[in-house]
Amino acid sequence: MTPLLPFKPLYQQRVWGGHLLESWLGRRHTLAGPIGESWEIVDRPEAQSVVAGGPWTGKTLRELIAAQPKAIMGPGWPAGKPFPILVKWLDCRERLSLQVHPPASVTEKLGGEPKTENWYFARADNGAAVFAGLREGVTPDEFEKALADGTAEQCMRRLPVRPGESLLIHSGIMHAIDAGNVILEIQQNSDTTYRVYDWGRAGLDGKPRALHVRESMESLRASTALAVPELAADTAEVLADCAEFRIRREVLGVGATLKFAAGEQPRIVSVVAGRLAGPDGELRTGDNVLLPCAGEFRFTAEEAATALVTENFNGR
Repeated sequence: MTPLLPFKPLYQQRVWGGHLLESWLGRRHTLAGPIGESWEIVDRPEAQSVVAGGPWTGKTLRELIAAQPKAIMGPGWPAGKPFPILVKWLDCRERLSLQVHPPASVTEKLGGEPKTENWYFARADNGAAVFAGLREGVTPDEFEKALADGTAEQCMRRLPVRPGESLLIHSGIMHAIDAGNVILEIQQNSDTTYRVYDWGRAGLDGKPRALHVRESMESLRASTALAVPELAADTAEVLADCAEFRIRREVLGVGATLKFAAGEQPRIVSVVAGRLAGPDGELRTGDNVLLPCAGEFRFTAEEAATALVTENFNGR
């Protein structure tokens, strides 16, 4: 029987972070200072998820895929190909930088990786918002001039957000997450971010953080979509459906079940509210697990629960 895969979180200090991952999710870690990100599932040279329970405890995600590509990812998956999705929690106590990720058309030139990402707003303070895309009619040239004038914020589309909403951000879209949001981010396996403006803020070392204006503007000009889709409301079943992945929401009453047949495809289950009983114990709010392709899985809601299912990321 192929087990599901829980992983040890990898916590990241960020100048804009806070402490809600500890107080809200009941997490424990040894880092001092604000925690902005918890990398839940990752397969990168500089960061590896390590299995936290079951027969494969202590193995990295890279080791498992290399040893058992068919069982984990399905037939035809190359053993040396990294896991294509990165899942992280974000605690945005303060506003993030104004930034963009490069479209695939310019990654070779700029030396980065494309990054399409989806934000699920698990918590949002009253008045919380995000900046996503340029306002209608604003061109990249006008935006670049506004950067020089210190008026870039006026060029951005500002979207108020509420808990349970979701937003897909394609590579090439200028964006910033405002303060007061706790977000589950599901994204391409990439760590390329070009900051174009950081609100005059210093980093954790007290020095201004590096800006990447040239790379940001090249990424923006190369984008085929300067605007973003509308927010998905808390009633939507499919939150995102793009070339890189699909994310659907499952809302389960007490006793309702969520089933996955063996041999279909790998999936990620993220519990964003409530509690599920699974084949290897409970999944609580904040948990993210990988369901290998070869496994058969059944979950039952022990209390009213909401889970996100990420799929269609292995080329199917």
